[in-house]
Amino acid sequence: MLSSSRAAVRQAQPVCRALRSHPTLRCQPVRYASSQGGPPRRGGAGKFLAGAAVAFVGAGAAVALWSTSQSEPPKPVQATIQYEKVRPVPQTTEDNRDIISSQHLQVKESWEHPGVYAWGSNTGRVAAPDSTENVIKTPRRLAYFDGQLLRDIKLDREFGVALNEKGDLVQWGTAFSKDDPKPKTTLKGKDLVKLAISRDRILALSKSGTVYTLPVSNSDQASSSKEQSSSWLGLWSNPSTAAYRKLDLPNLAWGESVTDVSSGLEHALFLTNKGRVFSAASSNHDFPSKGQLGVPGLTWETRPQGPYDQPHEILTLKGFQIAKIATGDYHSLALDQDGKVFVFGDNTSGQLGFEAEREIPYVDGPIPLPFTKIYSGSHQKPRVTSIAAGGTNSFFTVDATRIAGQPGSQREKMEVAPARNLGQVTADTWACGSGILGSLGNGKWTHVSLGPSKIKPLSGLFEWDEKNNTVIPIRLARLSVGSTHAAAVMDNVTSVAASAASSTENDTNWGADIVWWGGNEYYQLGTGKRNNVNTPTYIGPLDGGHADSEKGRRGEEHRFQITPRTTVRLGEGGKGRKVSVEQRVECGRFVTAVYSGT
Repeated sequence: MLSSSRAAVRQAQPVCRALRSHPTLRCQPVRYASSQGGPPRRGGAGKFLAGAAVAFVGAGAAVALWSTSQSEPPKPVQATIQYEKVRPVPQTTEDNRDIISSQHLQVKESWEHPGVYAWGSNTGRVAAPDSTENVIKTPRRLAYFDGQLLRDIKLDREFGVALNEKGDLVQWGTAFSKDDPKPKTTLKGKDLVKLAISRDRILALSKSGTVYTLPVSNSDQASSSKEQSSSWLGLWSNPSTAAYRKLDLPNLAWGESVTDVSSGLEHALFLTNKGRVFSAASSNHDFPSKGQLGVPGLTWETRPQGPYDQPHEILTLKGFQIAKIATGDYHSLALDQDGKVFVFGDNTSGQLGFEAEREIPYVDGPIPLPFTKIYSGSHQKPRVTSIAAGGTNSFFTVDATRIAGQPGSQREKMEVAPARNLGQVTADTWACGSGILGSLGNGKWTHVSLGPSKIKPLSGLFEWDEKNNTVIPIRLARLSVGSTHAAAVMDNVTSVAASAASSTENDTNWGADIVWWGGNEYYQLGTGKRNNVNTPTYIGPLDGGHADSEKGRRGEEHRFQITPRTTVRLGEGGKGRKVSVEQRVECGRFVTAVYSGT
């Protein structure tokens, strides 16, 4: 057993350590009596030296240390237990809503202060044109767009393009102008509604269905030397002061017009209101050579006479009512009204939805992707509802309807109530392509896909519909895919009806959930960290939580929720003009933006 003196030393040490932080009490470290000046041998006695302080130590006796300058030991401070942080006292009904709900405050801010937030790579002065920082780690407002509503926005690492509320084209970034990379309106009066960008070209679709094409660089736009249409550049049909030209689709029927446009690095797809699909070269740099045009045998050498970027109808898709198109860097997707998916182009990473083959690196004509095989044996009938692509990745959302199995099958016998869920729809999300940076969102790090894999956090989700008194699937409202990262907006129940006329002060608004995943080498996920993420994750509010701090929520964790479309009056207190507006997300090439869309 320990000697009584050594036991007392061990009892006194914690007391000594506790007293070191006291403003008046002092306690010196334990010094041991030893002829060698080192630590004592086993059984050696310890001695406390505290200047004029006196320590009485005995076996079983209490230990007390205090300064001789103090007649009595200090009285213990009564601890104050604080169960909840003190919050500001609300002055109005609206103030109370702001205090009790971060989501309500976010929705309100999006209406009172519309604009654009951007983050990610800034080497091309795209995320923050006024800053020389190489990266913008968290969402930051672009001052130029404060108070503005946009029709569309597209982002590359070196340049950005946007359509303002009037449909005029705005450009910025070093690829646009190294001398002055700040936003500038370049094409006016065309009533543009949608944008697509390639490596160095801009494709702009007008409300009337006209497609305009122009180079990114302002020096090319302003060049006095205009090339003829038969040249490699082919930017102008004849010498003109105009810096753009129209891109005419051949053999359009009466009343047929372009309704959608999508572009990869070198190619573009065009969709008409008749369900027909056309493709064309979209870059000055290279002619598409990986089958992404969907026209078998079409190369630079075999192209027909005329401009190199003339559109060609994809005849293999003729007869199918195509409803949606999507493009990655070098591959293409098309979805018809019946839910059938067609894929073509580069497949070196498995982005077309089937295993890559070294001997066949790409497919130069559309082929169907059979989702029925993926759901084989599941007692579910799949129907693809939307497609998205970017970089070397493809994404598909599927409505899978529960159907009866084969009578007498082993699985059917094992199920207790096989008919109970007949007709129930489950919403799933699938991904394929390269996932080495987490771009698939399926929780795995893989170079190449062998086929579509399910993103489980975005699949099989349900919520209660109070209006219809039933359970409904949660689908994706929007899916934006960049070169290495992506964002998904959930189509969950939202609320935007709380106002001054609402019944109680506790009625609040809230938006839709939005999640992010993929490559984060330039902080494009908006988490403030640089690590890649292979599963969907939330980010914080766009203002960095400053608004929450002002409402007494300092240090609390809140997630960003995106505001759904509604008709409101803009400006402080809802006293501005009345418009229909929503927040949208755009993932580009290492850059991300959230903007107020009209």
